Amino acid sequence: MKTDRICGFTFAPFSPAGVIATEEAKESLGRMKELTASNFVIFAPAGYQDNATSEEIDFTSIKTVKDEELKDIINEAHSLGLKVALKPTVNCKDGTWRAHIHFFDEDVVCEPKWGNWFKSYTEFQLHYAELAKETGCEMFIAGCEMVMSDHREKEWRRLISDIKTVYDGPVSYNCDKYQEHNVSWWDAVDVISSSGYYPIDDWERQLDRIEEVVKKFNKPFFFAETGCMSTKGSAKVPNNWELDGGVDLMGQKEWYEKMFEAVRKRDFVSGVVLWSWTADLYDSKEAEKEPGYDVFAKPAMDVISNNFNRYQHV
Repeated sequence: MKTDRICGFTFAPFSPAGVIATEEAKESLGRMKELTASNFVIFAPAGYQDNATSEEIDFTSIKTVKDEELKDIINEAHSLGLKVALKPTVNCKDGTWRAHIHFFDEDVVCEPKWGNWFKSYTEFQLHYAELAKETGCEMFIAGCEMVMSDHREKEWRRLISDIKTVYDGPVSYNCDKYQEHNVSWWDAVDVISSSGYYPIDDWERQLDRIEEVVKKFNKPFFFAETGCMSTKGSAKVPNNWELDGGVDLMGQKEWYEKMFEAVRKRDFVSGVVLWSWTADLYDSKEAEKEPGYDVFAKPAMDVISNNFNRYQHV
């Protein structure tokens, strides 16, 4: 029996208010589907806390996409025939990567606490779970790469349970690369997902490791994020978004070739969502100067389109 695999992009992640509300953004979303053969899109509205030990998450400022804008772009995606996942993601205003959000394991008087943070995080997640239910999103992903919190099993189980009282579709959580085997509560979600930023020559070993996790919990699995910059050296460290070097379009292309070659052989991988597609596309003539994760008008885009076409019906 053939089943559709997940093939798509995260679209305009962490956009502030106004960015995805334009006709240009809708046009870009349409071009994403047309040029890459995508059948899936993730939208990632951002919430913000001041730093890694702040307890309060704000998702009501102009730094966060407005609900009506998000509803509109979800409806646009559905009109294009794309399936949609909503992945509300917390970031730190001071630039600290969210994986480092942490508190003492035991509550200490006058110190920030996990309990307070999870209360705020739950409010953040439930707000968007309700929006996902209202707009008919096909999946809800309860956050991304929260490495230092992953061991808080009790709190995560309660959060997933709370989400399921609001949203009745499949619920996932996007763990970080190399962390798939460190999450003990995968049985609480419907779908396991992770960030697959693995070096070009290490895919087979990492997929062997991930397969053991998927077999243990007997859940569907897909990469909710994966990608490589068109910067020299990125194929060896695709997770390093701060890598500084010259533009290397062919290095990005080769990484995508190797990634798809590896995942296509693994039946347990239900798909890949790439990082990322922008709401405001650069001129195609500028692609050769663009060093980031974008693939528009780069050699990697043809690799992606060809593989998405091959990969969707297997």
